[in-house]
Amino acid sequence: MLKVSNQVMIPSSEIEITAIRAQGAGGQNLNKVSSAVHLRFDISASSLPDFYKQRLLMLSDQRITKEGVIVIKAQEFRSQEKNREDALARLLSLIKGVAIVQKKRKPTKPSRASQKKRMDRKTKKGQLKSLRGKVDY
Repeated sequence: MLKVSNQVMIPSSEIEITAIRAQGAGGQNLNKVSSAVHLRFDISASSLPDFYKQRLLMLSDQRITKEGVIVIKAQEFRSQEKNREDALARLLSLIKGVAIVQKKRKPTKPSRASQKKRMDRKTKKGQLKSLRGKVDY
């Protein structure tokens, strides 16, 4: 059972976790042991509320397939259990990140005084640079 919030829980039966062999350098342990974890979570078939489903499907994340399946591969650690926990934590952070609603930005204009101050700084800097030229006697 993965707890997203006080009201939202994901049953373990909806999360498909398979052990695979990790990639990269690692020697004998890597060749013999399936320590990496492949996590698959079908968004549309899950028991998540519609709000979460819509927001997840709208995300342009490379971990979400066109069919609406989240695929996470965890192979950072040497033990399968740590990789499993890492994959579940990454799934949880992805789902929690969708729940946060961004505040709407209110466009503002710079004040007249700040614009004048900026232009004064620019002319002052330009004069300073023109004084750096060759001195003509």
